Amino acid sequence: MEEREPCCEVDLVYLWVDGSDPDWLAKKQLVTGEEIDHSEVNNKGRYANNDELRYSLRSVERYLPWVRRIFIVTDDQFPEWLERDHPKISVIDHREILPEEALPCFNSSVIEYFLYRIPGLADRFLFANDDMFFNKALLPDYFFSKEGIPYVRLKRKLLRRWHYPFKRIFRKKLGQYISMVLEGATFVDRNFGVFYSGIPHHNVDAFVTDDFRHAVEVVFSEQVAASLHSHVRQYGDLHRSAFSYYALATGKAKLKYVGRKESLRLNIYRQRFLQRLKRYDPDLFCLNDSQRVSDADRTAVRPFLEELFPEKSSFEKSI
Repeated sequence: MEEREPCCEVDLVYLWVDGSDPDWLAKKQLVTGEEIDHSEVNNKGRYANNDELRYSLRSVERYLPWVRRIFIVTDDQFPEWLERDHPKISVIDHREILPEEALPCFNSSVIEYFLYRIPGLADRFLFANDDMFFNKALLPDYFFSKEGIPYVRLKRKLLRRWHYPFKRIFRKKLGQYISMVLEGATFVDRNFGVFYSGIPHHNVDAFVTDDFRHAVEVVFSEQVAASLHSHVRQYGDLHRSAFSYYALATGKAKLKYVGRKESLRLNIYRQRFLQRLKRYDPDLFCLNDSQRVSDADRTAVRPFLEELFPEKSSFEKSI
C-alpha cells in the first residue's frame, strides 16, 4: 500500500459490555426492574458478549497499526483476556465520562453522547461497537480527508425521503432504532435546511472531537438532557447519527454513500458468515446481534472470527 502522510492523529473508541456478568445483570435489574427480554430495546443481543472485542482488536492490529490509542468504554468491567498494561489501550469507566444523573447507564445512545469527555482523546477519533471489524488495510484518509474532515458513510434508501413514511402504510409503528435516526434527520432538516435520507451504515464512524462536543453541548443539548434518565434505550432518545447529519449540513463533514462492498452487516441469525464475507469482500463489516438471534446462532460467531483472525494480538495476555 502506498505510504501517505496522515492528516492527523486518530484514536479509536469502543463500547463494550459483558452481559453475562452476574453482578452487572443484578445491577441492571435493580435499577430498571427489567430482565433481558426479546424486545428490540432490551434483548439479549444488546448486551451479549460473544468475544467480538478480542477479534476486533486483532483486526485493528493487522489493518490499522497507525491508530494512536484505543479506548474501551465500559461499566466497571474489564475483559479478562486483555493486557492491562498495554501502552496503547485504556479502559474508561462510565463514571469517568457520564453525568451523575445518567448513572448507572445501560443505554448505548446516552453513553455515546459523552465520548468526547474521554481524558486524553485525540482531536479526531473513530467510534466502533465491539462487533465491528476491519477487513482490509485502511489508511487515515479512508476516514478523514487530507484537511482532517471526516467522511460520513450512509446507505441509500429506496424512495429516499419517503422510504419510511411509505413503510408506515404497512406497519403500525417503526422500530425504535430507525425512529431515533429519523428524528435526528428531521431536526437537522428543520434547523439547517437539509434532509439526509441515507441512514447510518451501521459500522465504524469518524468524528472530530470538538465538533462532537459542540453538537452535544449546544446544538442538541435539549435532546441530550431529555435522554439522561433513559437508563435503557427508549423511543425519543437522540441517536448519534444526528451529529453526523449536522456535520454534513454545516460543511464539517463529507458524504459518502456506501454499499456492501465497503460496509457489510452480517446478521448473526442468517449465518453463512464466511460465504457472505467472501462474496462482497468489504472494507468493514459488523456482526449484528438482535432479538432474532438465538444462543444456538451465537455459537457460530467465535469459530468464524477465529478462522478469520487466528493470530493473537499484542493486546491479549500472553498466557
